[in-house]
Amino acid sequence: MSACWPNWVISIMSTLPTEKDTVRDTPAQSGQGPGSSPAREGGERGPSKFDLLLASVQKLLRRGAITNLTRMLGRMHSADIARVIGHLSSPKDKRTIFELVRGEKQRGLVLSELDADSINAVVADLQAPDLAWLLKDQESDDVAYILGVLPPERAQDALALMKADVSTEVAGILQYPKDTAGGIMTTEFFSLPEDATAQEAIRRLQQASDAENVFYIYVTDKDDHLVGVLSLRQLLTVPPGTPLKNIMTRDVMSVMVDMDQEEVARQVASYNLLAIPVVDREHVLVGIITVDDVVDVIREEATEDMLKMAGALEEDVLSKSSSLAAAKLRFPWLFTNLFGSLLSGAILWYFRYTIQEVVAVVSFIPVIAAMGGNVGLQSSTLIIRGLATGLIEQADAWKVFFREIRVAILLGLACGLLLTFVGWAWHGQGYLGMVVGMSLIVAFLVSTSMATFMPILLKRSGVDPAVAAGPFVTTANDITGITIYLTLATLLIDYLR
Repeated sequence: MSACWPNWVISIMSTLPTEKDTVRDTPAQSGQGPGSSPAREGGERGPSKFDLLLASVQKLLRRGAITNLTRMLGRMHSADIARVIGHLSSPKDKRTIFELVRGEKQRGLVLSELDADSINAVVADLQAPDLAWLLKDQESDDVAYILGVLPPERAQDALALMKADVSTEVAGILQYPKDTAGGIMTTEFFSLPEDATAQEAIRRLQQASDAENVFYIYVTDKDDHLVGVLSLRQLLTVPPGTPLKNIMTRDVMSVMVDMDQEEVARQVASYNLLAIPVVDREHVLVGIITVDDVVDVIREEATEDMLKMAGALEEDVLSKSSSLAAAKLRFPWLFTNLFGSLLSGAILWYFRYTIQEVVAVVSFIPVIAAMGGNVGLQSSTLIIRGLATGLIEQADAWKVFFREIRVAILLGLACGLLLTFVGWAWHGQGYLGMVVGMSLIVAFLVSTSMATFMPILLKRSGVDPAVAAGPFVTTANDITGITIYLTLATLLIDYLR
């Protein structure tokens, strides 16, 4: 059958995805283009290379060496330039570097890689026509991202000056929340009707200006409903007159426009996709999400979860917020710790007579509090990351709980035996060591139970479970650990005197 195709078609067949890869290719197969950043190729050995690059740029800026800066930027990848701009503190320096980038297309690529604050800084002096011209060669999803972080009036002015088809596509993306599939999709995709033949599909591919972005060919019916998908290899291994509906894969993995971007990223990662189609409520194909956008989502969501687990917010990263704003963001979390510490103090006061009778119990209060809190934080971190990555589902709650309980028992026995020996050797009281050891085992069990079930219950209630691993869990475990220890010491005080 291959004799029906021109020789140039046959020659590229071996480079295309196989039929089984239609919906399960690996991201690594997409490769890197010739414009890939040298810093990414071969792996970057820590931050030292970028630190040197940033220091060189800052040094040339201070000296006003514009010619050298321009030459240096001309050899850099757009992502590396954007990273440098993001680390410059002065808006003036940001604008200077951005304006030295040669070519409107390259400047547009740099703009699409910048964070929201840097975008507003570098385009602060641009008029609407200049901004629209700068964005004319960018993909619709990148344009939507850039306009989405600008003040609404500036975004509307620039959008009104763009080509009608481009502005319509961008406006369509902007109508969706930025953290949904619709907000990160691109409307520049390649689709064909199901009655089209393989030969027609090849001819359309040759004429497509954005054919380099084609990972799969999506097939639609007469009402633009997504009905199938096929790989380029499938297209080239059938007779030219074969209709697409005869060779397409009908079981298509797709996502709804309002699906959360984290769930989209999880599906792309789970099924090893290079791109995933986006459909609306009527199952009409409206866009696709490519793997490069998914990588950004994974990084963004991981950063957000880690900041929440530390009791911080993204606005507080890299000193992007003022001191007053940073203090306001951190205060609620620190207030949780403050309240918990006062409650711990009240518990110590309540058991003051036990402490007066056996002063030696004070020696182990910090140990009980710290160990219980750390064990709980370890468990909650594992659960939260498992829920975020899809490795743990809500149905696995009891299985995960019993596993963590077994771990807590083993850790409690090991640390409890050690503290029993320490209590006997330090204070010469074997019973005190036993109380400390038993308290630690019970504290571990309570701490692990709380840290395991709280994230799962929060997710079931529709609350982000990352908040459960912050100061709240640590403080709660500190309080319960101290209460368990002093209660047990009070019950056995006759043996401790």
